[in-house]
Amino acid sequence: MCAIPVDNSTKSLIGLDANDKHGYLGISTVDWFLRRGGWIGNAILIIDDTKSVRQQILDTLYGADLFSDYFESGNGLEGLKTLLNEKIDIVLCDVEMPGMDGFNFLAMVSPRKELQDIPILLLTSHNVMETKVKALEQAASDYLTKPFSPGELLARVKVHLKIKALQDNLKENNQLLQKLAQTDPLTELHNRRHMMTTLEAEFDRSSRVGSPFALLMVDLDHFKQVNDTYGHQLGDKVLQSTAWEIKATLRQYDSAARFGGEEFALLLPETSLKGANLVAERLRQSIQGIEFTGPLSKLRISVSIGVAVMPHEKITTIKDLIRLADAAMYTAKRKGRNRIESVPPA
Repeated sequence: MCAIPVDNSTKSLIGLDANDKHGYLGISTVDWFLRRGGWIGNAILIIDDTKSVRQQILDTLYGADLFSDYFESGNGLEGLKTLLNEKIDIVLCDVEMPGMDGFNFLAMVSPRKELQDIPILLLTSHNVMETKVKALEQAASDYLTKPFSPGELLARVKVHLKIKALQDNLKENNQLLQKLAQTDPLTELHNRRHMMTTLEAEFDRSSRVGSPFALLMVDLDHFKQVNDTYGHQLGDKVLQSTAWEIKATLRQYDSAARFGGEEFALLLPETSLKGANLVAERLRQSIQGIEFTGPLSKLRISVSIGVAVMPHEKITTIKDLIRLADAAMYTAKRKGRNRIESVPPA
């Protein structure tokens, strides 16, 4: 039986007792883990120029019921094409093949970022340490010496499928954490931190190439009265509805964030003052037309919008840009709300 070391966090993840002193998983546990909750690999690619070897591997794997799809290739080039065109979870690749051999196959795969997380197990008929070391140095995940026993083949495949499943899960969790770090949880728009990062990048690009972009500061009118009258929970519904209208109004490459409280910031790349005012007016009308239901059925809301556009002689920093857009928005407030005010062109 093959055994692999695990730490307490991994034990917890797969439901084992963290007080277990052994610190190892047997293959039977790995098999259980793979079959639990959709962790089974979808597809395997077998690359070997000998059909009988490929068939031996297939016969062994069919009985284990680990995969839904099985792909075969007779040489490294065909295997590479399959790997690029199909969603493969693990690769078994012979070392000695005509044309592109196993080491050349590794050399073609390893620079490709999208393929780097796929485990590749090399098959070799030479039980020579130099060959094994070379395989591992060239980013092979493991190796098997031919002729191999069906039990060893299954054990190594299962271990590497489990490792890949853990890595995929970790990657997904990291992506989720990154999204949470950039997102306002109530409105699901970007948060202020992410908007500032995006603004910095767009400001630098605009300063470098002279292309225009616009910043819109959008503030809900009389929102304190909404909270005082209907309560904060229903006030949150108003914020969410406003955010939905903002999302529906923007183009795919625009960016929007909840900037603070009832204030939102919209970044419009490659947009002139005229274009920014058109977007602002469309948004103003859209928010004014929101119809609520239930306790909010009689409520009508509006926004005041300030618009500033780069490049502008009065704007040399991001702080200048935000300050001027904010000042235009407060001018709209002073002039009666539910309107748009723009920073005049230089």
